[in-house]
Amino acid sequence: MSSNSSHSHPSADAHGHDHHGGHEAAHGTFKSYMTGFVLSVILTAIPFWLVMGKVFSDPAVTGAIVMIFGAIQIVVHMIYFLHMNTRSEGGWNMMALIFTIVIVVIALSGSLWVMHHLNANMMPMSPEMMRNMP
Repeated sequence: MSSNSSHSHPSADAHGHDHHGGHEAAHGTFKSYMTGFVLSVILTAIPFWLVMGKVFSDPAVTGAIVMIFGAIQIVVHMIYFLHMNTRSEGGWNMMALIFTIVIVVIALSGSLWVMHHLNANMMPMSPEMMRNMP
């Protein structure tokens, strides 16, 4: 048995983790988890209401606002549930945040580009044309 008098797990010394001392703030508190949960619910409910209530007459405006709320929700999840900030992990969390932002921008812009070109290049079909298809 270890001569360490703390109440940490036996494997804590081997892995360099002490799950009971000093790092509680890094794991989050009940208040921070509830704040993240409430923000996530709000950031989900508002776009749902915008789409279902047809608040804006232009679907492009609604789509842009929904994507903005989605991007904000990603940041909320990263901060409140993944506990990412600029100070922890020797700055690697900042690199992970930058990487996530780049991937989200690529995914969103690529999705919009594909959907726009599909919409612009699809041939409209009348019911008569559909009946005559092979």
